[in-house]
Amino acid sequence: MSSRRRRRAPLALRQAATSLLCLSAVLVSAPPAAGRTAVSPPLPAAPAPPAPAGMPEPPAAPVVREELAALTVAPPRSMSGYSRNRFPHWVTQHQQCDTREVVLARDGKDVVTDARCRASSGSWYSAYDGVTLAAASQVDIDHMVPLANAWRSGADGWDVAKRRTFANDLTNSQLIAVSAASNRAKGDQSPDQWKPRLTGYHCTYSRAWTHVKHLYGLSVTPQEKAELTKMLDTCA
Repeated sequence: MSSRRRRRAPLALRQAATSLLCLSAVLVSAPPAAGRTAVSPPLPAAPAPPAPAGMPEPPAAPVVREELAALTVAPPRSMSGYSRNRFPHWVTQHQQCDTREVVLARDGKDVVTDARCRASSGSWYSAYDGVTLAAASQVDIDHMVPLANAWRSGADGWDVAKRRTFANDLTNSQLIAVSAASNRAKGDQSPDQWKPRLTGYHCTYSRAWTHVKHLYGLSVTPQEKAELTKMLDTCA
């Protein structure tokens, strides 16, 4: 039997192929030439910082309308014996953080606090008047239902423990960070006497006010109830 042997490539051709392979390896692993910048793959975008938690959301308008209908309608009670000191407020919530500092941290953006829990920087948007505030000293913590309004709506008959809970309620829609100017313009007035300048906030405001009064069994005046009804009608 005869057999054929494979012909081997000429030596010169084999040497040329080997040289090309070596050159390719050098080019792949070599650093970029001087004056040229290596292109790195793009990094994934950093996640956006979380939005401020803000005041706890009150129930939806249909629920609040039922709560409003259940409230006692009565004239305001006497202010005799009232004092803000009857409502222990800004109590310590944890470590060195009092209620005010907790709300500032909750409602603000990029809030930095010091070792004593005081807000040293950040920004706060005031939903009452649309103002953005750059210093904690410009921010007031508003009681949605003011302490004096609560007093003449039934809180005059509460014990100190219930007044303390009311004045420091972080669970419900009772505390909100707003501009000092809007808070002081509001004072202890009910919605028939004062409303946020931003009409787009009237739905949330009326829901929060009514819900707090319902939770704590406080009364409303006829004028207050009528205005709350109108404000709830602005809810989409």
